[in-house]
Amino acid sequence: MLTKSSLLAPFILLIFLIASSLAADPDMLQDLCVADLNSPVKVNGFACKANVSEGDFFFKGLANPGATNNTLGSLVTGADVGKIPGLNTLGVSMARIDYAPGGLNPPHTHPRATEIVFILYGTLDVGFITTANKLITKTITRGEVFVFPRGLVHFQKNNGHVPASLIAAFNSQLPGIQAIAATLFTASPPVPDVVLAQAFQISTKEVEKIKAGLAPNK
Repeated sequence: MLTKSSLLAPFILLIFLIASSLAADPDMLQDLCVADLNSPVKVNGFACKANVSEGDFFFKGLANPGATNNTLGSLVTGADVGKIPGLNTLGVSMARIDYAPGGLNPPHTHPRATEIVFILYGTLDVGFITTANKLITKTITRGEVFVFPRGLVHFQKNNGHVPASLIAAFNSQLPGIQAIAATLFTASPPVPDVVLAQAFQISTKEVEKIKAGLAPNK
């Protein structure tokens, strides 16, 4: 006799399989596929190179704090497939983020990955905003963990008087990043001033002022 739960099981399994296939990067089909970052072949990821070595799977760039003497007072050091070619097709990457006192990792999104962070030292105020426009925020400190769901706008702020640092992990070899302010106000070609003025309910003069402030130093 078929029960209601047994009838639902195939549909639940189907939903799970579909969700798993969309959760992160595609599954690998071989032991490894070290990225050939110089290949002219364009695929979803990178073409595999023929000759590999231990150096393709190693990166020491997260060992030391990054320089935070910039306008935001923070520095992100990525450890993705661009730095570790062996990550190609493996669906994971990391980053280290260092913060000066008062430093900010401004509101941004990762379109291809969920992010989980572990605080190395210091204290940070972190948060993300749901699609229902609800702010989820918490103060986290050394040894604690926080998760930012894939694609949602999030930030970290060091409101303390001492430096802070964290390690971030992603379920993508190349999570991507879109900083909200920089994306809107420094795009090339530029987003029209009238669009930004109407969207933010400010004048076009104020838009130009913001663009000038966010423009990269030449």
